[in-house]
Amino acid sequence: MSERTIVIGVLMEDAGLTLEQLCSVCAVDPQWVRDRVVQGHLQASGTEPAQWRFGSREIRRVRQIRQIERAFDADPELAALVADLSDELDQLRSRLRRLGN
Repeated sequence: MSERTIVIGVLMEDAGLTLEQLCSVCAVDPQWVRDRVVQGHLQASGTEPAQWRFGSREIRRVRQIRQIERAFDADPELAALVADLSDELDQLRSRLRRLGN
């Protein structure tokens, strides 16, 4: 008889991180995240900070925006725009690879 391992997990998009967990994972201040959610640069499910949940996409986005802000002393709007454009470029490159170009 062979042994089988069963792995049970939850997709990040389904579970999500709390504000505190996101801040811990990304090494940012909760107020920094609150400001960017209010400004529309980050997406959170839930109506207030205690209920907010963040998926894996937002982890990447927090790190990306924070890095741009630090590296270029950029304001949040510019950093979010650069992050948006970078994501768009990644998607277009992926599309091109799938098409074989």
